[in-house]
Amino acid sequence: MRALVTGAAHGLGRSLIEQLLADGHDVIAVDRDIDPLEELVVSSRGACRAYLVDMANPESISRFFDRTREMTFDLVILNAGISATGKFEDIPSGAYERLIAVNATAPIRLAAQLVGGGQMNPKSRIVFVSSLSHAVGYPGASVYAATKDAIAIYAKSVRKPFKKRGTRVLTVFPGPIRTDHAEKYAPAGAKASKRMDPEKLAAMILKAAKSKSWELWPGTAAQLAKMAASMAPGLTLSAMRKAIFDKLNGPVF
Repeated sequence: MRALVTGAAHGLGRSLIEQLLADGHDVIAVDRDIDPLEELVVSSRGACRAYLVDMANPESISRFFDRTREMTFDLVILNAGISATGKFEDIPSGAYERLIAVNATAPIRLAAQLVGGGQMNPKSRIVFVSSLSHAVGYPGASVYAATKDAIAIYAKSVRKPFKKRGTRVLTVFPGPIRTDHAEKYAPAGAKASKRMDPEKLAAMILKAAKSKSWELWPGTAAQLAKMAASMAPGLTLSAMRKAIFDKLNGPVF
C-alpha cells in the first residue's frame, strides 16, 4: 500500500510517517523542510520518498504533481498546516494569505486533483485534518479557525462524490497537540502536558482510516468540548476567549 502525508517533517506528520513505515507502507512524505525529510528517507531504507513542496506556492504544488503523475495512492493524509495568533489587526495581510493558501487552498487542490485525476486507488481513503475550533471557535486565531472550517465543510461536501469514485473521506478534529508548532502559538502559561501526544493521535487517525468512520473527534477532551459547544455555544466561546485570547502576549505568525 502507498500513503501520502503532507506536513510530514515534524509533529503529527512525522508520527504518521513513522507509524505507516512500521506497518509496511510505502510512503510519500511532503514538506518544505528539507533536512527532516532527508532523515526520513535515509532511516526508512527506501520505503519513504520525500518531496520538497511549499504548500503556499501553486507552482511548487504543480511541480509535485508533474513528478508524481503516474503514482496512485491508497491513503492520503492532508496534514500540513500553519497558524497565526494575536489581535486580528496586528497580523499583516501577507501572513493571512499564506495561512489560507497552506491550510485551505492547497489541501482542496490536492484532493480534487488526486481524486479527479484518477490517482486514488479503489477503496482508498483521504484524510482532512481540521480542528476542534470547528466546534468551539478560536478567539485570537480567527483566520486559522476559518481555514479549518473551510476544510471541514469541503470534506463534508465531497464525501458522497468521492465515495462514488471509490475514495472514502475522513475528517479529523483534533484539539491542541504536544508539538513545537502548538508551543509556538500557545498563550502564556499553557501547559504542554494537557495536549495530546502526537504518536497517540497518529495511531487514532490511522485506526479510524481503516474503519467506515467519516469523522474523528480524538480523545475525551475533544468530545466533551464539542458537546459543550453544541449545548452552550456562548459560554464555550467566552471560556475559549479567557483561556486563549486574553493570555496572548502579542502577534505570532
